[in-house]
Amino acid sequence: MRQVLVAGGGRSGRAVARALAGRGDAVRLVDRRTDAVTEELAALGVRYAGDLSELPPDVDLVVTSPGWPPTQPLLADAGRKGVPVVGEVEIAWQLRDPAVPWLAVTGTNGKTTTVGMLTAILRAAGLRAAEVGNVGPPVIEAVVDPPEPYDVFAVELSSFQLHWAPSVAPAAGALLNIAADHLDWHGSLPAYANTKAGIWGRGASVAVVNADDEYVVRLAGALPPSARVVRFTLGEPAAGELGVRDGLLVDRAVAAAGEPLIEAREIRPPGPHNVANALAAAALARAAGVSADAVAQGLRDYRPGAHRNVTVARIDLGGGAQVRLVDDSKATNAHATAASLTSYERVVWIAGGLLKGAVAGDFGGLIGRVRDRLAGVVLIGRDRAVIAEALRRHAPDVRVIDIASAEHRGMAEAVDVATDLARSDAAARAGEVVVLMAPAAASMDMFRDYAERGRVFADAARGQDGARPE
Repeated sequence: MRQVLVAGGGRSGRAVARALAGRGDAVRLVDRRTDAVTEELAALGVRYAGDLSELPPDVDLVVTSPGWPPTQPLLADAGRKGVPVVGEVEIAWQLRDPAVPWLAVTGTNGKTTTVGMLTAILRAAGLRAAEVGNVGPPVIEAVVDPPEPYDVFAVELSSFQLHWAPSVAPAAGALLNIAADHLDWHGSLPAYANTKAGIWGRGASVAVVNADDEYVVRLAGALPPSARVVRFTLGEPAAGELGVRDGLLVDRAVAAAGEPLIEAREIRPPGPHNVANALAAAALARAAGVSADAVAQGLRDYRPGAHRNVTVARIDLGGGAQVRLVDDSKATNAHATAASLTSYERVVWIAGGLLKGAVAGDFGGLIGRVRDRLAGVVLIGRDRAVIAEALRRHAPDVRVIDIASAEHRGMAEAVDVATDLARSDAAARAGEVVVLMAPAAASMDMFRDYAERGRVFADAARGQDGARPE
């Protein structure tokens, strides 16, 4: 009987404790909450171990919450003592049915959208697909106790999950992009990027590679010669790639001449970054044998999740002038925000929050690309001064308004100010100006999570004078 210590009593921790105890392991749960062991877990023999910083002497395996970094005292102690530390995804991989393939997605941005697109494609092909991982149910729940038999898993994996999943090798894995993120957890950009490259199973998986991202291409160059690589690009595809030809998504990985999939204008949400996400989803599905017709139907069926570049209200000012208010609360870093900002011609940008270790220099490239689009910037949140400094350096002529109010009041004030700026600019131009809440930062300084931040923004947007909710 293995002695297993589960570190963290969140949903994934409870799920893995349940699965391992049900298979005969002696399981103890570490958590600050003394009630972390539920009645169900207690009935399976799971015991509460307390809030430990040192490893007990009899532990054979530690299964950690994905958010716990290797420097966390308990995990660091396990490392010093040579006790293996893995995550819930690794345990799910060990317990999986090898006949059910995993199609997996990671990247700094676009993971959730791509997995949603992939799931819709798989279901359009008539497959029973489970959408699991980083934002869905823990993978182990679908592996161990599925509500129905599954044919395939569409798995979203964060860098944290991949770090603690050393043997996972999906049938096909897509790396969408790499930009500085979570450096406070990983310690450096190379460490973060190399962890992300684990999605390719160290050459054992079909590696779906974004040919337009230099860092991803460089990582793919380290794959063994035997690895099967499928690239995607927003440009004309070369042989073996998926890309865009005359406004049409085309697959030259399966059909050398290029098999048409779907018109780029049909992809939702709009924007080049979402066309890239659709290409990645198509590449994964095609690697699993899905037809071109099912790819097209699935992409048409896909409905974007909330807080991802969603128009929540419009204000018609007459004479061709219009203000559109857009919620992209899911844009929690500069890379995601760049994709959002470049989707619109004229923008009042609401930004700020917790920057997760980012500094002013990390925003220089973004601001340099979009400064001519900016009708103004409204800054909120704890780390707003960092973005303000980047704006002073790279867009000194853009008007910047600082909102010091905390929590919901700050967002409501920001929307009022941003909408007034957008009204003036739209009237002067007789065109559309977008109030875009794409914060380039995490939300927990002012809100419970990015979803609450998006809801508060949407409520304030729909409450503006003359606003027509959407």
